[in-house]
Amino acid sequence: MNKCLIIDDEPLARSIVAEYLQEYPSIEVVQECGDGFEGVKAIMQHQPDLIFLDIQMPKINGFEMLELVDKAPAVIFTTAFDEYALKAFEASAVDYLLKPFSKDRFNAAVHKWQEQRSAASAESKLQQLTDIPVKQPEEQIRIVVKAGNNIRIIPVSDVQYLEAYDDYVKIHTKDGMFLKKKTMSYYEDTLATDQFVRVHRSYILALSQLTRIEPLEKDNHIALLKSGIRIPLSKSGYTRLRSVLGL
Repeated sequence: MNKCLIIDDEPLARSIVAEYLQEYPSIEVVQECGDGFEGVKAIMQHQPDLIFLDIQMPKINGFEMLELVDKAPAVIFTTAFDEYALKAFEASAVDYLLKPFSKDRFNAAVHKWQEQRSAASAESKLQQLTDIPVKQPEEQIRIVVKAGNNIRIIPVSDVQYLEAYDDYVKIHTKDGMFLKKKTMSYYEDTLATDQFVRVHRSYILALSQLTRIEPLEKDNHIALLKSGIRIPLSKSGYTRLRSVLGL
């Protein structure tokens, strides 16, 4: 038996998927979720093989929810999201169903999943999905993280700087540090370039936090933040920072 979740804020949309799935006795719908918070908890609890996922939902969107998932299920999107925008991640999801979708189109998506099902490919596809920059406008103004068993939404305005940490990024704020399984390149591409600058291979700083640039020996420089933190500047980062500041 394959376990399945339906995650969508529209009850009618959930009921249509559940109805269509009745023709698949090998697929059990273990839970229906009305938002991404419920979705994360349900994925942790049930470890499903497949999820039907809406993108535009209250609280956190579908992409932000996927970023909080440790063990990847296969994903079929069920969304009213613009078809052309979907082309950016079309190859990474099992399939997507553009609302309103027919029963035949739904069956084609399920059959596609049945043919290509494997844990390894699901992990790879989820990583590709969560690495696509600028998926939804809200992702440029907030960062969603897991803090223990809780989900926390950090406004970008609260971020002081970001620091590379193995396969993670440390998100430093006035309230502490949070880990996010992302790359520095992702945030360099996603965050507003007039607010954040990549100043070193390991650091991105918020311009609002910068107090001054100080010289060190041998033409090296550091950035001093309002918190007193000193951030090293690479030569290219120093040049980039001066350019953004108009110096």
